[in-house]
Amino acid sequence: MTGKSSITLLAILVSSLMLGLGTAFAGEAVEGTAKADKLESCVEPTEVMRRNHFEFIKHQRDLTVHQGIRGSKHSLAGCVDCHARRDAQGKPVPVNAEGQFCDSCHDFAAVHIDCFSCHSTVPGGK
Repeated sequence: MTGKSSITLLAILVSSLMLGLGTAFAGEAVEGTAKADKLESCVEPTEVMRRNHFEFIKHQRDLTVHQGIRGSKHSLAGCVDCHARRDAQGKPVPVNAEGQFCDSCHDFAAVHIDCFSCHSTVPGGK
C-alpha cells in the first residue's frame, strides 16, 4: 500500500468515526433515557442506596415471598423500571448488560449479581 492510499484510507476511517459520534447502534444504551437519569435522587438518598440497596432488596424479597406484599418503594421491579436505559430504537437495554447500571457498579465492587437469573432485566409491560 502506498503512502497516499494509506492517508486516504485513514481519512475515510476518521471521517466515518466522526460522523458516527452521537449515534447509537441497536442494543446500545443511550445516555439520559432512563427515568433515573432525570431525577436528583433515588427512593432513598444516593449514599444510602449505594451502601444499603441490597439490604432493601433482601427485605422486600422476604416481604413478597413470605407475606405476599408487593409494590414497595424498594422493589426490584421498581429499580429496573427506573434504571433501565433505552437504545436508539427505544427498546429497553437490560440493567445488567455490560456497562449498564447494575453491571457497572457490581463490576467495580467485584460483586456477583444473581438477581437476574430469575428476575427480568428490563421493565415489564403494564
